[in-house]
Amino acid sequence: MKRKEIAVGGQAVIEGVMMRGPEKIATAVRRADNSIEVKQEEFISITQKNKFLGLPLVRGFASLIEMMGLGMRTLGFSAQRWELDNEDENTKKKSDKAKKTEEALSYVVAFALAMFLFGFVPYFTAKLLDLDKHNLYFNLVAGFIRIVFFVTYVWLISFMKDVKRLFQYHGAEHKSVYAYEKQDKLNPEKVQKYSTLHPRCGTSFMFFVLLISLFVFTIVDFIVGHVLGSLPHYAVRWMYHILLIPFVSGISYEVLKLSGKNIHHPLVKLMTVPGMAIQRITTQPPSDDQIEVALVALKCALDLDYSEHGDVRELTDEIIEAEQAKKQKAQN
Repeated sequence: MKRKEIAVGGQAVIEGVMMRGPEKIATAVRRADNSIEVKQEEFISITQKNKFLGLPLVRGFASLIEMMGLGMRTLGFSAQRWELDNEDENTKKKSDKAKKTEEALSYVVAFALAMFLFGFVPYFTAKLLDLDKHNLYFNLVAGFIRIVFFVTYVWLISFMKDVKRLFQYHGAEHKSVYAYEKQDKLNPEKVQKYSTLHPRCGTSFMFFVLLISLFVFTIVDFIVGHVLGSLPHYAVRWMYHILLIPFVSGISYEVLKLSGKNIHHPLVKLMTVPGMAIQRITTQPPSDDQIEVALVALKCALDLDYSEHGDVRELTDEIIEAEQAKKQKAQN
């Protein structure tokens, strides 16, 4: 029977995959005993609940914020399951409050580092090259530096063992989605033949944001310079460029949707080349076991039968809360 065409997608998590369907999300993780645990949740996007947030250009930024929150939550869930299998004595002694504080600090440091590398350094470098009064050259240099930093960062972390496994699960996610879209059988043997590169990937979205921001910032700087008579200080430009990120992400989202629907068009193919190239780093060939985890997540998100995949345990909030209470009691 032909499957209904539904846009599905997701992300890799620690030792697993999160998949999002039209009405549900499912996160499946591989445990140390080789079983698969899967958590299913109801999910309706805010762009569907709110008409304004569903408007073109607006929906891009709304979806970005929503998916960032969802991504952090599912990563937290997978990290919790990983800790159950791998925590040492020092980790056991830490309270949940201490762990949450460490996690919050890591997010703050990561955000500050991102602002420094992708914000301050590119603009300051363009200023050092005496380009701050040249609209086009300033933004070209700053934009080029941002892209170089992004690609270099992704390439460097790809050598880390844990990140490499994350990228393998990312590949498993893409292969599984491709198999579903091609109406193929959803088993590891069939799924393995598909590519790990997908035009609707978040990596491509990030590259679109970096590239489109270059054009948007140049146009806005031209207008500001024309109104004021001269371009403002580079720090001021940095600040109002940050305020333009929602607009830039909105355009990038529409471009990504367009590329997914018209992937065979020559112009669209050309547009997706850079993002697909970066995916050669962010996705790695997965094992059959990793694909099996992705398939469980996919089938659960779409309410399909996944009983063929062996030892799969469904998790509920009640089970997780009971585990946390038991763990907390043991720590005390």
